[in-house]
Amino acid sequence: MASEPSLNQALSDFQEKRAASMPAEKLKVNVDQRRLLVETADRTRFVKAGDSLEPFTLTEVDEGPQTLDDLLQRGPLVLVFFRFAGCPACNIALPYYNQSLAPELARLGATLVGVSPQVPEKLRDIKDRHTLSFKIATDADNVLAHRFGIVYAFDEPSRRQSLQSGSSIGEVTGTGTWELPMPAVVVIDQSAVVRFADVSPDWLVRTEPTDVVAAVRDLESRAAA
Repeated sequence: MASEPSLNQALSDFQEKRAASMPAEKLKVNVDQRRLLVETADRTRFVKAGDSLEPFTLTEVDEGPQTLDDLLQRGPLVLVFFRFAGCPACNIALPYYNQSLAPELARLGATLVGVSPQVPEKLRDIKDRHTLSFKIATDADNVLAHRFGIVYAFDEPSRRQSLQSGSSIGEVTGTGTWELPMPAVVVIDQSAVVRFADVSPDWLVRTEPTDVVAAVRDLESRAAA
């Protein structure tokens, strides 16, 4: 039986298919925005291992407000930042995590939360569509994403294309802004210290589940030692 492709291979296959069908001018806007982010992202501001976190609150789409303390009660916390419910790449990544990451994190006693600035009533769509087993929560106004240094704003061509589609991204997310988080995975231990952080300015590159599981298992090894 053939093994399942990696998450990034699945995203690469998606982009290859889209490149064959998307109008060239629209594809160029997408590619240029991603390239610009890779070239200009201020990586010195990215959240990193060793950072101690101040309290924060996220709003889970079904359960309501969840504080950092709430989310750390069971064990380590894994935050997966994604753009919004209608993002094509996110609709590949989150179901992949649901199948290949969530079960192992549950066995390890870690809590997995997908995080987006999109308002809860709009964000629930992606959780329901894929029957996701993990929490999906709103980071209102990108407060935590700003703290983690992972927010970007649409460039001018992307803004024009968004408006030409009939609505701005701020209307789609319900935030009223042009800001979204870069994809990121952050592993936090029960003392509220970041132990692993991986940020991708290119939203078609995501953290592989094996890397996240390894980071959480490393926490177990530290605790045992």
